[in-house]
Amino acid sequence: MSAPIIRTEGIAKSFGEVHALKGIDLEVQEGTVFGLLGPNGAGKTTGVRILTTLLQPDAGRAEVAGYDVVRDAEALRAHVGLAGQSAAIDGNLTGRENLEMVARLYHLPRPDVKRRAGETLERLGLRDAGDRPARTYSGGMSRRLDLGASLVARPRVLFLDEPTTGLDPRSRLDLWAMIRELRDEGITLLLTTQYLEEADSLTDRIAVIDLGSVIAEGTSDELKDRIGGEVLELHVADRERVDDAAAALKELGTSEPVVEAHTGSLRIQAGTDGARVVVEAVRRLDDAGIRIGDIALHKPTLDDVFLTLTGHVAEQEQEEPVAAGRGRKRG
Repeated sequence: MSAPIIRTEGIAKSFGEVHALKGIDLEVQEGTVFGLLGPNGAGKTTGVRILTTLLQPDAGRAEVAGYDVVRDAEALRAHVGLAGQSAAIDGNLTGRENLEMVARLYHLPRPDVKRRAGETLERLGLRDAGDRPARTYSGGMSRRLDLGASLVARPRVLFLDEPTTGLDPRSRLDLWAMIRELRDEGITLLLTTQYLEEADSLTDRIAVIDLGSVIAEGTSDELKDRIGGEVLELHVADRERVDDAAAALKELGTSEPVVEAHTGSLRIQAGTDGARVVVEAVRRLDDAGIRIGDIALHKPTLDDVFLTLTGHVAEQEQEEPVAAGRGRKRG
């Protein structure tokens, strides 16, 4: 196996008393899609900012495409692209002008600037809208244009920080298709997402981060295999009694029940004897006078892995204090 195109060793970063990263070790192989999953505050965005030279780590080291992210920061920027959580485009410029501006910031030769912008608009399906002000674009079009700004210099490594947040289902699927195309062309992508089905569908390998540390890593199937057997999921009709239900079902499965109080749901690892667990769960809740809204037994999903490993549900909120220089930085 060739040397990884992304490698971090003991990367740590703090913002005052907030320890966003506590010694992260990662390796990403070239031409793959690597997913970073974690609950709110896990440190995913901090990691992306360090790898794209927007932040310097407090400790540890990282290399991307053979460049040290601190020592070789200026040279590295010519080889990476970044699409952040919000579109970094100028609404007063046309789509074409936005891409040409970014191409110039990448110091592309003058003859290549217009050609690259035109090719990128064509690829993104924005050719007909290319000469309209970007402020007239829909949300999906704006995200595609932002992705195009990260692609115009043809980077070896592309960082996507929750790229589909806020998109409608059709736009999300279109972006998924583009991510697969980029991987097939040999571009390496590092993707952060809180849509677990997105990671399941797109990534070749996943790292789960919680409280600034990597707590699990593997393929989607490998992570699911860590649960084993089946998962029992049920909803309590009266949400106020969800804790009573958890107490009644304690020690029923192979692990403690995972509770989502705001939805009134419980998840229990049922192991290899799912049918018995279902019958026993219904009996115990009936004895406790707790009414079930619905109940189902299914194979593990990434949602189950996520909840089991972290004890949290995925939330879309800012992870850590905003640092100076957060905006897109190009060479």
